[in-house]
Amino acid sequence: MRTTHREGPRPRPRARAPVGVVVIGHQDADHVTEAVRSALAQGTAVRQVVAVDDGSTDGSAELLARLAETEPRLSVIRRTANSGGCGTPRNTGLDAVTTPYVMFLDSDDVLPPGAVDALLSAATEGRAEVASGLCVRRELPSGREVPWQPELYTARTVVDHPTRRPRLVHDTLCVNKLYRTDFLREHRIRFPDGRFPYEDVVFTARVLAAGPRIALVPDPVYRWHVRRSAGRLSISLDRAGPDNWRARTHACGTAYDILLGAGQKELARAARAKFLDHELRMYVREPGLRNPEHQHAWWAHTRTFLAEYDAGDWARAPAAPGRLIARVVLASPEPRDLPRLRALAARPARLLPPYARDLDGTPVWSDDLPWVTLEPLLTLPVGSLPLTVDAELRPRARGTLLRLRLHELYGRVAAAGPREVEVEWRRREDGHPDEVRTAPLVPGADRTAWSAVAQVDLPGLAALGTGTWDLCLRVRFRDGASREVTAHARGDHGRLRRHALPSVRHGVFLVQPYATHSGALALRTATGARGITTVVRGRIRRLLH
Repeated sequence: MRTTHREGPRPRPRARAPVGVVVIGHQDADHVTEAVRSALAQGTAVRQVVAVDDGSTDGSAELLARLAETEPRLSVIRRTANSGGCGTPRNTGLDAVTTPYVMFLDSDDVLPPGAVDALLSAATEGRAEVASGLCVRRELPSGREVPWQPELYTARTVVDHPTRRPRLVHDTLCVNKLYRTDFLREHRIRFPDGRFPYEDVVFTARVLAAGPRIALVPDPVYRWHVRRSAGRLSISLDRAGPDNWRARTHACGTAYDILLGAGQKELARAARAKFLDHELRMYVREPGLRNPEHQHAWWAHTRTFLAEYDAGDWARAPAAPGRLIARVVLASPEPRDLPRLRALAARPARLLPPYARDLDGTPVWSDDLPWVTLEPLLTLPVGSLPLTVDAELRPRARGTLLRLRLHELYGRVAAAGPREVEVEWRRREDGHPDEVRTAPLVPGADRTAWSAVAQVDLPGLAALGTGTWDLCLRVRFRDGASREVTAHARGDHGRLRRHALPSVRHGVFLVQPYATHSGALALRTATGARGITTVVRGRIRRLLH
């Protein structure tokens, strides 16, 4: 390794600047200086920024060296060979830090203004070894922002020990946190070296296993840039083969072993539950997008991993979607019901028909898997049921209608008395809502389904420009209870084909109803020749990918 330093003496840092930020990067010359500048811009609380270049050949290290010539707080460590992962360069930076506190930052992300001050004040006032804040995922180029694990960051608080807040295992990121450096070194907490995808899952487990006092703040402290259209996908986004899933399960299994080995049985079980609710629900859509060879490899590996669960791991929330998905996978040696599993993995979950029963009348997954019971659905609150609403839409220049059909679910829907459904289209890029429309739900003759019809203002959506619109529904019941659902896209190829409709304002606008990866109905709209060209090019990119 070679270290690049600025010529001449450096000004002495202020004694009250206790934070060091480790920035890692590889082949990211387009973004690394922005990341480093966001750390330097945190102000006087940051004494040093250690930028570790992990064997780049695209000029990243040279850019950082030039920046270090004018910034006394920045030092650059250049690794001559790429390590293959994020753990080794983070460990290298951690070894170089001389400050009481340390943070980690990836080269394609940024720290928002005030992030370090928010975490540092929480750590010092709360006498905490770790301070953690809200991470915001920003989808690029759309700019859409989604908070990561917002349930943990609703208020400023201090958790005396991780076992008092088991949900902490859900936030496996290492970058939205401030750590006391001597705490990490005392407990020998480091990242796995070399090519080890999802190294932060293991690192976070090691932190929690050491039982730190943790301060939580609701402030946004990290902006995670997700570039799905990038030429080189990040490790977490590159899921073309089964290796990514194997790496994910290995990291989660290692985290479980770490917590269990430290005597943190409750946290270990919480980590098992998190895998079902997060990883399994996120990845179960992948087999349906791949070839049969991939499907069988994914299915076999998942069954092997789930076979390690014991009775206690299955005890919590038996009706949770992730547990039902896992039960089906374990019960069948071959891939099956992939569209139905994808819908159940959606958020909110949808359980598609048919709704089978065993010989005793108990709800079960299917006639040929009667040992996968759905009996817990009989006592689940109606506001938590995995309801399914089918949706059919045929775009027309005038009077476009959205036809909805709510399915019965083992008598629970009829007992709750569905009254109406609220219909809202939300633009995916920024969450902008369209006007909410309400339609009454009318029972069918056999009370196995309820139907509703709502108008869709396609010209109004198109007037807001090119974008993607998700259909969001809320079913309201007799006693005032409600359930938010997404619509299951139905219809033959004619009903889901692209339509070009006349527009007084734009001349023409394009409407493309389509089914998302989870099978939910969504729309793409584009106005004018330029907008339509953008949509068509995007479609070509998705097909090629």
